[in-house]
Amino acid sequence: MSRTPPPSVFLQRASYRQRRIRDAARFIPFLGVTLFAIPLAWTDGAAQDEIDSNALLYVFGAWVILIVLTAALSGLMRDDAAQSIQDPLDE
Repeated sequence: MSRTPPPSVFLQRASYRQRRIRDAARFIPFLGVTLFAIPLAWTDGAAQDEIDSNALLYVFGAWVILIVLTAALSGLMRDDAAQSIQDPLDE
């Protein structure tokens, strides 16, 4: 009465890493909306329609951070894709 072992529940490391990187890339637009909405909450008590220099610096800084994050995740996804093409049977 030999029983076959149950299939493994865990994913391979490479595919798990690729999925987490893709999940992080999908999260970036939501992070961007949140970062760009933060200056809307900056009020100094007066009802103004003007944007001060601190808010502009913050928006451009957040924009640069989003670009860097997107480039980094893009590079990681590209590296993983190249590795999976080179070593398809590497387990």
